[in-house]
Amino acid sequence: MDVLHRAGRATAAEIRAGMEDAPSDSAVRTFLRILEQKGHVRHEEDGVRYVYMPVESRQKARKSELLRLVETFFDGSAPQAVAALLGISAGKLSDEELDRLEAMVKKARKP
Repeated sequence: MDVLHRAGRATAAEIRAGMEDAPSDSAVRTFLRILEQKGHVRHEEDGVRYVYMPVESRQKARKSELLRLVETFFDGSAPQAVAALLGISAGKLSDEELDRLEAMVKKARKP
């Protein structure tokens, strides 16, 4: 999906070319078919080729997947998810990144 969101629209071959350690062509096509069945992508026919495009914006897809991840692995608890992210990022965040996080927390506290 990341490759498709960056491109906006692409064929299966173009998507595969944009992937690191890409699976086989048939695996990419199968995955695209599954994503289409689930409503995440759609396609248009261009001659004999299918050109795929995302159904949702990248930002909306990120939010949806993040909510699902928080529900699945953190029992719906955003604080637990944030704590886990901070735990794996310990010592890797710059002062600027920490300041941005602090500003987000302050903004979240305001009514």
